[in-house]
Amino acid sequence: MTDDSAKQASDRVGEGERGEQQAKPLEGRVALVTGASRGLGRATAALLGARGAQVIAVARTVGALEELDDEIRAAGGPAATLVPLDLKDGDGIDRLGGAIHERWGRLDLFVHAAAHGGMLRPASVFTPKEAGPFAEINYLAVLRLIRIIEPLFETSERPAAAFAVHSVGGRAYFAGYGASKAAGAAAAESYAAEATRARVLLFEPKAMPTALRSKMFPGDDPTELSTPAIEAAKLVDALCSVESEQTAAQE
Repeated sequence: MTDDSAKQASDRVGEGERGEQQAKPLEGRVALVTGASRGLGRATAALLGARGAQVIAVARTVGALEELDDEIRAAGGPAATLVPLDLKDGDGIDRLGGAIHERWGRLDLFVHAAAHGGMLRPASVFTPKEAGPFAEINYLAVLRLIRIIEPLFETSERPAAAFAVHSVGGRAYFAGYGASKAAGAAAAESYAAEATRARVLLFEPKAMPTALRSKMFPGDDPTELSTPAIEAAKLVDALCSVESEQTAAQE
């Protein structure tokens, strides 16, 4: 995420809002965000934190997580909980669920923005070994994360989750990324149909100039793309809309 994108995310916080209470509408909410070191995940975590949520930020890069924490604090949000974790580590995901339960006893918001991309190759030469990381992060991690968030949602008043999806399955050379993202989206869609308390969104952002996208679409014109900050604002607004619907239903 560029400095300009980060600034846009911070600038957007409080648009049309008046007063301290309105400026922190997510105060007291516990939010878990994956892929929080860059791109959509970084921008979403920053915006949730700036709006008052207690952010649990998951990514592999410690330095980038620390920069995210600095950004949230600068925007007046609470210090983030930083979790350096590779989502290929299934036991680590399980431990994360236990740690959240021990510290907060619940989870209110969840955003899954992590993804593994690159290596565009014909399906005819794509090997199972090469497919492994795609399957582990884009599909199996989705199942593992659903498994830990569901019991944590049980003690939340208005739980909501969002899964970032990317519909490129079936395109030439996307046998790894496209197929695994389609599998992850299908798992998330099944969870949305099964969940009895949590509201679950599948969110497909517009194309953004991220490091992940540049590996797969190097010919993009950046001036024709959206930004992580803009797409994160849409995602967070959608989560807040879901929360409002739940509150109205409870009343």
